[in-house]
Amino acid sequence: MAPRLVIWGAGEHALVVAEIVRLRAEYELIGWLDDVNVDREGSQYAGLPILGGREQLEHLHDRGVDHIALAMGRCEARLRLAELLRGSEYGLPAIIHPRASIGTDVPVGEGTVIKAGAIIDVGARIGAAVIVSHAIVGHGSLLEDGAMLAGGVCLAGRVQIGRGSFVGAGVTVKDRIRIGRGCLIGAGALVVRDIPDGFVAYGLPARAVRAVTAAEGP
Repeated sequence: MAPRLVIWGAGEHALVVAEIVRLRAEYELIGWLDDVNVDREGSQYAGLPILGGREQLEHLHDRGVDHIALAMGRCEARLRLAELLRGSEYGLPAIIHPRASIGTDVPVGEGTVIKAGAIIDVGARIGAAVIVSHAIVGHGSLLEDGAMLAGGVCLAGRVQIGRGSFVGAGVTVKDRIRIGRGCLIGAGALVVRDIPDGFVAYGLPARAVRAVTAAEGP
């Protein structure tokens, strides 16, 4: 019997994670956790029950659940929940689509989701609670914990994406560039200079235009 798993999150990204789980057929998916819309408890979403929120962590073992997958888009939320689960009895597996291409011996942290079409070259390192959409991660690059790459991102060699940073759709990052922690990089940007921690950057070429506000934090 396959080990049982629930997905924490119950939005559209959660449906993507569920599809990967089903394709890999390594876990039995039994439902969702949703802390945001508490009134959804007991309802069905995509044919599976919404079991409740984090209060269910005390009861999931009674259902035979030993693993939880993270499925929320906000980077800081993923980091907080990954830290919470790290001290629990639940496994936090990396969820990797079978049509992702990952170089030999690339480490992938717990709670990370890698979608179909992602290309991750040899020598790259992928932290915990990361999301990689159909993006290219060049050789020797580092995605720190909680980072997110949207679709169409292209990182050249030895790029570093800081903890909890969001890189928008279609962004290209020149080799050996560092994007700091907690940054937001606007869609379509061309990043040819380092971006300091906590900045919004966009444009051709991209420039850091202002600090990220608490309301729009990645």
